[in-house]
Amino acid sequence: MTEERLPLLLEPVDLAPSLPDESLLLVTVCQPQAYLAHHVPGSLLVQPGELVSGIAPATGKLPEAERLSALFSRLGLAADRHVIAIDDEGGGWAGRLIWTLDVLGHRRYSLLNGGVLAWAAAGLPLESGQSPETAKPYQAQIDRAPIADKQQVLDQLDDPDSIVWDARSAEEYLGLRTTARRNGHIPGAVNLDWLELMDRHNDFRLKPLPELRRRLERLSIGAGRKIITHCQTHHRSGLAYVVGKALGLDIRAYDGSWSEWGNADDTPVES
Repeated sequence: MTEERLPLLLEPVDLAPSLPDESLLLVTVCQPQAYLAHHVPGSLLVQPGELVSGIAPATGKLPEAERLSALFSRLGLAADRHVIAIDDEGGGWAGRLIWTLDVLGHRRYSLLNGGVLAWAAAGLPLESGQSPETAKPYQAQIDRAPIADKQQVLDQLDDPDSIVWDARSAEEYLGLRTTARRNGHIPGAVNLDWLELMDRHNDFRLKPLPELRRRLERLSIGAGRKIITHCQTHHRSGLAYVVGKALGLDIRAYDGSWSEWGNADDTPVES
C-alpha cells in the first residue's frame, strides 16, 4: 500500500485487505489489558501515559524529546513508514498520536476511523497477546508549529482572526465541574464537546465531514481563522485536532490545556 492511496481518515474495510504490509506501522493507544485482550493484527501498543509528560499540574504536555526518541525507537518509526493510529474510544488518543507525529515532522499517517471498535464491528479479525516489535534508532526533533503554549493563547485573546475550540464537556466549559483550582473557560473560547464529533450509534466513527464543517462554522470555527484546540490534558482535543486537519483548517493544540490554564494565577477565566 502506498502513501498516496491512504487518506487521513481510513476505514477498516479499506485497511484490512492490505495487511500485513511492512511499510505500515500500526499503533494502538490504549490500556495494556485492553490491547492484550484484542487488537488489530500486527498493531503495537502505546500506553496513553507514554504520549504525555505526566508532570503536574499540566500533565498532558508533550514529553521531552528523549522520551519520544525512546518510544518511537521501540516502535520502529522511520521516515518511509506510514503510521496507522488506532484507539478503542473513538479517536481521542489516536488523534493525540497524530498530533505528536506532526510535532515530530512525520506527516505519513492515517487515523483508523472508529478504531478497534469499528474494526470488530466490521467482522474483521482480531488478535490477542503482544505483537512483535522491530526496534530501530529514532531521534526526535521537535517542531513547535503544531503547539500553542500558554503565552500564545494569551496573546490571541484579542485577535479577531483567532479562536479557541474547547473540546471539553459543557459542564466543564461553564465551570460547573471542578477540574482545577479555577473553573470555567478561556475568554472567547467556543465549546464543542469531542463526543459530538463521533457517531456513537455507528461504531464510534466520525460523523460525516460536511456535517462537522457546518457545525463548526456555526461556531465561527472555519477557514480563515487560526484555531487553537484544548481540553483538560489534550487528550479529547486530539480528536478535535484531527477533525480540523481533515477539514483543511489552520489548527494547533494547546497541550497545557485546562490543567495548566485553570491552575495558573495569571490567566483570565470566564464562567
